[in-house]
Parts: sequence; structure tokens; C-alpha cells
Amino acid sequence: MTLIERIENTIRDVQDFPKPGIVFKDISTIMLDPVLSNDILDHLVEKHQNSGIELVAGLESRGFLFGYPLAMKLGVPFVLIRKQGKLPYHKISHSYDLEYGSSVIEMHIDAVKEGQKVLIHDDLLATGGSAQAAAELISKCGGRVVGFDFLVSLDFLNGEEKLKSYSDNITNLVAY
Repeated sequence: MTLIERIENTIRDVQDFPKPGIVFKDISTIMLDPVLSNDILDHLVEKHQNSGIELVAGLESRGFLFGYPLAMKLGVPFVLIRKQGKLPYHKISHSYDLEYGSSVIEMHIDAVKEGQKVLIHDDLLATGGSAQAAAELISKCGGRVVGFDFLVSLDFLNGEEKLKSYSDNITNLVAY
């Protein structure tokens, strides 16, 4: 079985979460399988190891699950992009719309250096709002978004369209 098939067979659909009509793609089941988790990480490292990435930025909270280990394996820093009010130091923020509401994310002002090549990682691309907001934060600090990486993409929501102005390098392992 391929890595993609293994992931597809492991992700759990949760009906009507977080609100009626939404089918939530639950990746927590991947965390129960350490072999699959390591295989995903190995795949991500292989995919990005010669890409010139100088920093990986992960979105709270599921973007931390593979984003931080990926950064460690690539030997580059990892930046936390968190929900409003969770970071202790001087920060910048950006508000955005979600597929089921709105939110504000923040990043420390000294997390990204001028001209730094940044990969944004998250578990899922839906409407693209949170990834676009992360790209805005990185751009505000002078960083250059060189790619977006997701475990899952909900292609029918067209989130990729919001990201193309930052980078055409938009990848995922599984698409629905």
C-alpha cells in the first residue's frame, strides 16, 4: 500500500464537526500510528531537503505536529504561528476568515528575518484563510514564502487560489 493510501485509510471523517454540515478530516488517528507518522515525516524531509528552505512556520496547533520535526530534520528554525493571546513576547497579528468563522493569528516580531525563505506547514488546506494569514505575517516581517505544505487538501474549497500570489509551490499528500 502506498503512503497516500495508508494516510487515506487512517484519517477519520467526523460528521457535523465543528458545526452541522461540516465533515471534519481528523488526523489525530495518524498520531496513533508511529510507523505511519515516521513515514510521513521521512517523505516530507525527502521532499523539502534540497529546496533551500531556511525556516519552517507551523500553524497552531496541528501544523506543529509535523512542522517542528520537519524543521529539526532539515536543520532549520521553526516558527510558531499561534492564536491570538498565546505568545508572550512582542508580536504582530493578522485577522482572517475561516470556513466557519473568523480568527486572529500572531507571530513573534523577531521570528522571521528579512529575506528568509519560509515554508508554511499545516495539517489541512480548506479555504486557505489561515495559510494566507500566515503568509501575511511572514511578509510583514520581510520573509519570503517559498512554499506551502499540507497533509490534506480539501480541493473543492479552492483554498489554493488564495495562496498562489505568495507561492506556486503548494503541496499536499492527500486531496479530497
